Amino acid sequence: MKLIRFGLPGAEKPGVVTDAGRFDVSAFGEDYGERFFENNGLERLSQWWAEHGSTCPQIPADARLGAPIQRPSKIVCIGLNYADHARETNAAIPAEPIVFFKSTSSLVGPNDNLVIPRNSEKTDWEVELAVVIGKKASYVEEKDALSYVAGYCLHNDYSERAWQLERGGQWVKGKSCDTFAPLGPWLVTKEDAGDIDQLRLWLTVNGQKMQDGNTSNFIFKIPFLVSYLSQFMTLLPGDVISTGTPAGVGLGMNPQVYLKAGDVIELGIDGLGTSRQQAVAYK
Repeated sequence: MKLIRFGLPGAEKPGVVTDAGRFDVSAFGEDYGERFFENNGLERLSQWWAEHGSTCPQIPADARLGAPIQRPSKIVCIGLNYADHARETNAAIPAEPIVFFKSTSSLVGPNDNLVIPRNSEKTDWEVELAVVIGKKASYVEEKDALSYVAGYCLHNDYSERAWQLERGGQWVKGKSCDTFAPLGPWLVTKEDAGDIDQLRLWLTVNGQKMQDGNTSNFIFKIPFLVSYLSQFMTLLPGDVISTGTPAGVGLGMNPQVYLKAGDVIELGIDGLGTSRQQAVAYK
């Protein structure tokens, strides 16, 4: 099953994607947030759809897509989780996961504009696989970790590199600007996502291929990350873990390349769809 949310920002409605198209499931009566996942929402929605799907209206083709989940309690990100990305940024291969947060206010729809922040000169891109937690996770064993996962999404972990690396060493400042977390187009449930350790992910800027990687190159795989994080914090239903980016970011180029107003960024992951953002200046 693929979950989407559609409509104006702040007024999104729940939907599903099937082979027959995109359908409005507002009549189900729940949005895709913490309480939905906590209360076995995916199974309940699947059962409801089997009974009522034939009466659900189609979503207009031009409808805006929001992030496929409501604002989570936290967006937890993993830094330098691909060896090639660590090398291109002259960083050591981490012995343990590098963990930082992204403000939940940075969350937007998959095709919303990227707003380059005021006074930013080093806004960069990062295609990533995001994990959505399905149930409360605390002190989880690695062997059980995938049972706590609801599904997966495409994520662009935008970063303002000067603020991330040159303004006190706290990565969150360079990661949390408004529009810096476009998520989606949809959430794919774990049963339908295929082999999460063999997914190609890519990103282009103005049609030029910048990133072309594969999750087979993870340093720390998803079950380990879920277990590891759960030793330090409780992961709540609907929380997002963004698992890192492969080589090809602007920071790693010589000379470095950063985004400017008018640039078009497109990205995708096998089975998880594609997204497109256009960079605009802050007004």
